[in-house]
Amino acid sequence: MIPHDTLGYLPETPSQTAGPYVHIGLIPRQAGFDIFDNTLGEALVGPDTQGTRIRIEGRIFDGTGALVRDALVEIWQADAHGRFNHPADRQTGPRDETFRGWGRTGTDFETGLWSFETIKPGRTAGRSGHSRMAPHITLWLVARGINLGLLTRLYFADEAAANAEDPVLRLVEQPARRSTLIAAHALHEGHPVYTFDIRLQGEGETVFFDA
Repeated sequence: MIPHDTLGYLPETPSQTAGPYVHIGLIPRQAGFDIFDNTLGEALVGPDTQGTRIRIEGRIFDGTGALVRDALVEIWQADAHGRFNHPADRQTGPRDETFRGWGRTGTDFETGLWSFETIKPGRTAGRSGHSRMAPHITLWLVARGINLGLLTRLYFADEAAANAEDPVLRLVEQPARRSTLIAAHALHEGHPVYTFDIRLQGEGETVFFDA
């Protein structure tokens, strides 16, 4: 057996974890490097973006209930018409060219809070033969100790009728677990805010999807 003090501290390597090494390249401002004019960060909207302005926010908890303070969170979503700002979107109808539809941020190192300023998405077409999907936002997150990025979805608590017929939510075999994908709605000074906490393990574990 090798004595503990022979090797000293052995740090993690980039191949062993998806974070926090990602901060330097992907969210440099949070890592202390103000090197890009456009950080493609928390605000997905511009002055001409159509739709209802909302804020989404939340925290991430590990299996012990402790806050994860160094996670990276990315989101992508449809615009207010249910169209994606991507050439692969083959839906018909209007599309808001001013809406980027993609954002990236990190959890606050002190509070663990992440947030985005965006719009309430419209309903989107389901895959062939499926009914339309409820308004939703897709999230991808990485953090220290997570070797592969985790994919999940945020649905809106005030879209109960649409959620009930969403083909992806209905795939979750245990109905009680579908609630882990529903963001709570509130008004803060008249501005809609949806809170979506993510639990990586344990009781109330968030449902994650294969990429």
